[in-house]
Amino acid sequence: MESLKGHFLISTTHMPDPRFQEQVIYLCAHTEEGAMGLVINNPNPMITLRDVLRGADIPVADAPFPPVYMGGPVEMDAGFILFSSGSLSAHALNITSNISLSRDIRLLRDISQGRGPEHFLFMLGYAGWGMGQLETELMDNSWLTVPGDFDILFNTPDEFKWKRAAGSFGVDISIFGDVIGNA
Repeated sequence: MESLKGHFLISTTHMPDPRFQEQVIYLCAHTEEGAMGLVINNPNPMITLRDVLRGADIPVADAPFPPVYMGGPVEMDAGFILFSSGSLSAHALNITSNISLSRDIRLLRDISQGRGPEHFLFMLGYAGWGMGQLETELMDNSWLTVPGDFDILFNTPDEFKWKRAAGSFGVDISIFGDVIGNA
């Protein structure tokens, strides 16, 4: 099995779970034991990173803060920081040469003071799959997989990530369901 770590999972029209409709997941881990990823285009309009930082008693600089993303339906009280690796944390998982994942509170403190990574997304929760579960969903055409793209991850407005991620691989996701099939 080839690892899909560092790839996007793009939900297709065959996605049976409504929580993942028109969602893009960035896979942070993928092994024979299972997979873990973060939804990158589902901001929660009711909460900002400022709210999270204040709730954790972290001093907040007077600056605008990005939204908090709903990273998936698992462990919704767990926070994850997906960030550009130019600002490496000692407690980070390197996903690719330029993207890392951390849960280190020290990274949040740096972000609160404007000393954090240039590019980051803060998520609550994650998406997870047990052994063979993701592979079954891929065979059922619930997901399209494409290599992850830094620009889509960090620089594309959330409402365009789903179509642009698929488009980066030459797929018009809006008609994807009409053209797939098994030979």
